[in-house]
Amino acid sequence: MTETNFAEALAAFDAAIATTSEVEGVWAALQALADVVVGAKLFTVMKLDWATEVSGRTYTSHPDAYPVSGTKPINRTHWFETIHVQRQPFVANTIKDIADVFPDHELIWSLGCGSVLNWPVFVGDTMLGTVNMLHEEHYYTPARVEAAKQLSLAAKTAFLAVEHVERR
Repeated sequence: MTETNFAEALAAFDAAIATTSEVEGVWAALQALADVVVGAKLFTVMKLDWATEVSGRTYTSHPDAYPVSGTKPINRTHWFETIHVQRQPFVANTIKDIADVFPDHELIWSLGCGSVLNWPVFVGDTMLGTVNMLHEEHYYTPARVEAAKQLSLAAKTAFLAVEHVERR
């Protein structure tokens, strides 16, 4: 990624956030930015509902395999410890490591993915959800995880923009 590519992608994200009136458009803009910054074969966004202790997929790049529907309980595993308590991204770079955390590892593998980068999104001391990027095994190197920091503000902006769009 060059600085020019990032600047252009960030400007496109900004323009999309400023003009879209649909939730899908907000998330698609974040996905496009993430593709430039770190890359992802599979991109999803999960929103958390702390009142009911469930999470739900609000966006997916692969609706046939990972539809936007339903909820699942917030699972307090070492994944939760990393994401919520330590407020760090969760990285697993092999399908075995993914299988230790995600019961849908076979579906993940069938999509050509063997590594995951889950980025926690916090606003006002509350975790709103995660931005989830998946790619081939060993893809999310320390350099790519470091680059993903450039998505943090955009992810917060996207979550807040979605809240605004949903209230309209």
